[in-house]
Amino acid sequence: MLGAGSWGTALAIQFARAGRATVLWGRNRAQVEALARERRNCRYLPNAGFPAGLTVTAALTDALDGVEDVLVVVPSHAFRQTLAAVAATGVALKGLAWATKGFELETGLLPHQVVEDVLSGDVPTGVLAGPTFAAEVAAGLPSAMTIASARADYARRLAESITTDTFRAYTSTDLIGVEVGAATKNVLAIGAGISDGLGFGANTRIALLTRGLAEMTRLGLALGARRDTFMGLAGMGDLVLTCTDDQSRNRRFGLALARGQRAEHALRDIGQVVEGYYGARSVHQVASRLNVGMPIVEQINRVLYEHVSPHDAVAALMRRPVMAELV
Repeated sequence: MLGAGSWGTALAIQFARAGRATVLWGRNRAQVEALARERRNCRYLPNAGFPAGLTVTAALTDALDGVEDVLVVVPSHAFRQTLAAVAATGVALKGLAWATKGFELETGLLPHQVVEDVLSGDVPTGVLAGPTFAAEVAAGLPSAMTIASARADYARRLAESITTDTFRAYTSTDLIGVEVGAATKNVLAIGAGISDGLGFGANTRIALLTRGLAEMTRLGLALGARRDTFMGLAGMGDLVLTCTDDQSRNRRFGLALARGQRAEHALRDIGQVVEGYYGARSVHQVASRLNVGMPIVEQINRVLYEHVSPHDAVAALMRRPVMAELV
């Protein structure tokens, strides 16, 4: 498990809970020493003790030595760098998966395309995504997610190895759809936070969710995804979760902006990566390149980077020409 943030730690706990010997790697040696000493991640998940089958290390070669599957759980801006570090070790990978979300900002590539760009060899790969908060997974509360791979047998093997009485994984072969859902929902969650923070009400929230799902689907179809993926856990499920619960960093960021807090101050106060802040720009760039209409994402991008007020952004959305809903 590469990445000792909240989500990487939670997934490491869950794999170990399911009976897999699991190694959690973090690049910060002092942090890793604290994890080993306390047998919990006191910064992110202080109430979740580590199962006996979970060990920690700051040495990447130790984390990769003899493992069957490598799971990368780092922010999107560190994904390529982490993959390059893995490649530099010369370790022959047997399977590689990731829970990293978002398009690469500089290239517009989805995570699986970055993997193809950095790593060589015929290695089974897959992505883990879906409506799950780290704290609830770490606490053992009933949860479900999607694991997608072009190789159905690999997705099934990963799903079987993480499933327990309180955690259920479903499989998919639609890598693109699952990744697009994971990238887009964080951006829309910022919009939901802004909307609720300004007191726009339930009507506004459900309109944003429904039309946001339509935008997510349009982008996914343009990139080769399957429509039905967006009606499942990694699409609608993750969108609703992230937009409606304050455990979502992206939603909390939107709420802070609605209170008038500057973006840099809100990011600092949250203290963890807010993927949607960076994702707004990358999703908007990809949609523009493909000529895919994503007006909500466009207005969120304008609020974040062009200093447009949320009220003006909403007005711009409401003044758009009347059109058929299902297009």
